[in-house]
Amino acid sequence: MVKTRPPVGQMSSVVAPAKESNTMGPKEVELILVKEQNGVQFINSTLVSPSQNNPDNEERETWGKKIDFLLSVIGFAVDLANVWRFPYLCYKNGGGAFLVPYLFFMVIAGMPLFYMELALGQFNREGAAGVWKICPIFKGVGYTVILISLYVGFFYNVIIAWALQYLFSSFTSELPWIHCNNSWNSLNCSETRYINVDGHNVSIFNDSCKVTPAAEYFERGVLHIHESQGIHDLGLPRWKLTSCLIVVIVFLYFSLWKGVKTSGKVVWITATMPYVVLTALLLRGVTLPGAIDGIKAYLSVDFLRLCEASVWIDAATQICFSLGVGFGVLIAFSSYNKFTNNCYRDAIITTSVNSLTSFFSGFVIFSFLGYMSQKHNVPIGDVAKDGPGLIFIIYPEAIATLPLSSLWSVIFFIMLLTLGIDSAMGGMESVITGLIDEFKFLRRHRELFTLFIVLCTFFISLSCVTDGGIYVFTLLDHFAAGTSILFGVLMEAIGIAWFYGVGRFSDDIEEMIGKRPGLYWRLCWKFVSPCFLLFVVVVSIVTYRSPKYGNYTFPEWANIVGWLVAISSMAMVPLYAIYKFSILPGSFREKVAYAITPEKEYELIESGEVRQFTVSLLCTLMEKYTKMQS
Repeated sequence: MVKTRPPVGQMSSVVAPAKESNTMGPKEVELILVKEQNGVQFINSTLVSPSQNNPDNEERETWGKKIDFLLSVIGFAVDLANVWRFPYLCYKNGGGAFLVPYLFFMVIAGMPLFYMELALGQFNREGAAGVWKICPIFKGVGYTVILISLYVGFFYNVIIAWALQYLFSSFTSELPWIHCNNSWNSLNCSETRYINVDGHNVSIFNDSCKVTPAAEYFERGVLHIHESQGIHDLGLPRWKLTSCLIVVIVFLYFSLWKGVKTSGKVVWITATMPYVVLTALLLRGVTLPGAIDGIKAYLSVDFLRLCEASVWIDAATQICFSLGVGFGVLIAFSSYNKFTNNCYRDAIITTSVNSLTSFFSGFVIFSFLGYMSQKHNVPIGDVAKDGPGLIFIIYPEAIATLPLSSLWSVIFFIMLLTLGIDSAMGGMESVITGLIDEFKFLRRHRELFTLFIVLCTFFISLSCVTDGGIYVFTLLDHFAAGTSILFGVLMEAIGIAWFYGVGRFSDDIEEMIGKRPGLYWRLCWKFVSPCFLLFVVVVSIVTYRSPKYGNYTFPEWANIVGWLVAISSMAMVPLYAIYKFSILPGSFREKVAYAITPEKEYELIESGEVRQFTVSLLCTLMEKYTKMQS
């Protein structure tokens, strides 16, 4: 094969001879145009091996600035769950006492796993699937996390579309979820009315069974859930939500199509805006009547709750999901770092920021919940919720009672948009990077492939913006990234710690940052984190409950579909292991050696010097058994 390469700048006519290659096989003749300063051109031919001129080994794109990477990681990890999940768990599980198990699991599992993924991606400079060249039989783990990120994109983008519709509805002189005189309201809608008692306004509900306008706006005005009888009756997509979903998809595409060079700039807004808005909301919230009572309820310490297993389980699962470990996003982002980047420092900074953001958002949320509690003269427990109900019903209702309510509503939903967008960008980048690194020809067509991925998520997401779309959303939310993501992280930890080896992994980190991980980190990777993950996986299975939305119970077939979604991603681990083992050459012993040895060391197997595989009694017996059978 003859290749030509154009001259680059002013080169010397003296070319160093090519190194002798010991690699057997076909060679290539490379013709290099060498340009003299006097304009005379010479041609130098060099005999090279194919690997020396492999386009796949071209220099990898890197982040424009270090801060781009940090903001991207923080933006992905800090998402809507930090606002709607952590504060509620803290209140529900003993207030400030909940921080004990939360911080404990953060130190023994959250930080080590976060650090592990950043180092894994940075050293190997590939996405979630490609990094498993360090232990080929575990490449199915990479496909598992890629599938999970894709599944999450199907419903996560819908949350952003909801926030966008609320944002558009906020540009009015009167917010649409204040009164019951709208076309979507039912006879059960009841506005909050005020009576005058000793010169003070006291609010009462006409009937405790009535529904607030804010609740009806979300469920009937946005979701149109009243026009569906269940998941079997979806109907057609609603044009308003569909339009919002299109806006979200278009924004995601143009943020991702050029890689980290473009997404790294977008996060300057999407990752920083939530902190500005949260601070503004906190300053406003603490001035409201009842806000201090809400904050006291949030921080009240009940150490007796630590005797309950459910508190520790909630803390463990919150750590797993809040840091974003196991989605392949951290691996994808860190793969664009410079090789010598200090990933250890990055892990400490970003995990700390994530936890502090969760804690800080609790003050914002509970200052308004305390206000709502006093406003309706009910206990805080009656207004404290988690999930979409908090940010699309309770919080909008509270904002609607403030002076300049439309302005505060716009600010709040801009924050939700920015929280959601950078997390959605991270999930899609995991899918895109993971696949284009595995299938190299896609690199030349990143723009088209990105368009293909976002269109796929769009068309599946359409099922979530129909009249019964909330049921599809709930099903995906329950199954797409529950037990499956915990299983994926567990397999990832086992593959690195027990097959690739903590010692070798520590050597890789030392090569990058010049410092070997301490004993603490190595013990966590080897023993503590895998045991923690195994515990959480078992607990998630034992405590499994069928999904529900309000009073609606999903039919049996819907639960089966949900489990098929979860199993489809988890099944990639054993299926790929079987496939890989079947195509590897040699005897049983050699197949095992190839399967668990880094690809760059295959020549050690061929020469009989196997580093990653020692012949054990079991393998010897199996070989003897195979010979006896033959």
